[in-house]
Amino acid sequence: MSDTPLDYQSALALGYLPIREVARSTGVNPVTLRAWERRYGLVVPHRTAKGHRLYAPEQIERIQQVLTWLNRGVAVGQVRELLEQNVAPETVISGVWDELRQAMLHSVARQAERSLDEAFNRAQALYPPSVLCAQLLLPLLEELDRRWRELPFGARLEQVFFHSWLRSKLGARLYHDNRQQAGAPLLLVSQSELELEPGLWLCAWLFNSAGCQVQVLDWAVPLNELVQAVDHIAPRALLLYSSQALVAPLRHQLARLLDACAVPLLLAGPAASIHAEELSQVQGLHLAADPLLAEQHLRALGLLEDASCAS
Repeated sequence: MSDTPLDYQSALALGYLPIREVARSTGVNPVTLRAWERRYGLVVPHRTAKGHRLYAPEQIERIQQVLTWLNRGVAVGQVRELLEQNVAPETVISGVWDELRQAMLHSVARQAERSLDEAFNRAQALYPPSVLCAQLLLPLLEELDRRWRELPFGARLEQVFFHSWLRSKLGARLYHDNRQQAGAPLLLVSQSELELEPGLWLCAWLFNSAGCQVQVLDWAVPLNELVQAVDHIAPRALLLYSSQALVAPLRHQLARLLDACAVPLLLAGPAASIHAEELSQVQGLHLAADPLLAEQHLRALGLLEDASCAS
């Protein structure tokens, strides 16, 4: 990289991108991009005379290469060496996620909120939300579900502790970020009988991290009352989430909800897989089995936008 400052407009004409556009196109937020630069020298952008970061096309490609390795479970600290050695993107054994997941499991078992929080914060500073969701949080939830089914005593305590922490952690993030974002929100509503749907909050976190305002109703709301909510909130889309099978009346009302709301409607979570054959016949209804697929679906529909980011 040249030490000579770039002219901002000339660089843009050559295909360079500011950090907010890089975040939008790659899904890696500016905080993480800066951490990769400062701590690991993974992607070092060019600078203008005023210090604004500008990324050349080859640097955008390098970010995508970094994401390829991270999505294969490689620790961020190992990626630079792999890139410099021009290693083919095959699975490399890395225990970073197992270690982090076990640390969080241990914290849950002891109801140690501070250590749970610190472990997640360390990971959040280095990895994009989609990677954290795929490599850490979804596997952690699966392991916790198995643990709670088999635990003879204390399962309910651990469940309440972890779910309370998750809602507080991600809810605080949403509250902060929503106030920095403009435009119509995404409305997310639980449609299960569970007291908390972790997948609903993971969806909210992923969408919010993509720069979109998110409003969450984490208790089930009758579909006829959802029409009123859509009228009042005017969301860009409505997402219903359930990890349980939907009762028959609810499934039969989805087509009417689509007609009444006149906004894109997405059913996410295991319910989308459980009823995939039946609900695929509902024209205009989008299905996504997990939070990551829900994010991909909304991106494909053009419903996620990144907020403006400082350089």
